[in-house]
Amino acid sequence: MIKIVGRNIIRFIALILLQVFLFNNIHAGNVFHPYFYIIFILLLPFETPGVLLLSLSFFLGLSIDLFVGTVGMHAAACVLMGFARPGVLKVIAPRDGYETGTFPRVSYYGIGWFLKYTIILVFTHHFALFFIEVFEFEHFFLTLSRAVLSTLLTTAIIVISQFLVFRY
Repeated sequence: MIKIVGRNIIRFIALILLQVFLFNNIHAGNVFHPYFYIIFILLLPFETPGVLLLSLSFFLGLSIDLFVGTVGMHAAACVLMGFARPGVLKVIAPRDGYETGTFPRVSYYGIGWFLKYTIILVFTHHFALFFIEVFEFEHFFLTLSRAVLSTLLTTAIIVISQFLVFRY
């Protein structure tokens, strides 16, 4: 238990730093925006209590907001993602359910399961974030296309990271 908490504290800090200093500098015009930091929410243990999940989601988003000056936009999108996560996990659960002591990773449940899980939650985050950013529905399809394209880019980076970094 202490090992998992320590690993997640290090992951939390490392992902914020990676997002702020690396991934925030990667974008093509106003279309592609990789938000890799949300992998923190995706990789939390299945047994994470709801209150803790929402609190961690809020503090993760708030940390990014403090660095980039977005006044709660990332916090709101992360909380929505954290709120949606248990429902998504329930809907896409394997027939026998999740094994105790496993984590939401490619290595445990396969690439197909992980892609469904990741795409749904990353899109939820990006959709909320981009619509909060523009705060209007006048350019609905432009904002939706930004969310879809950024979801694809972020998902690709997250899946690649599963094979390079998050193997355990």
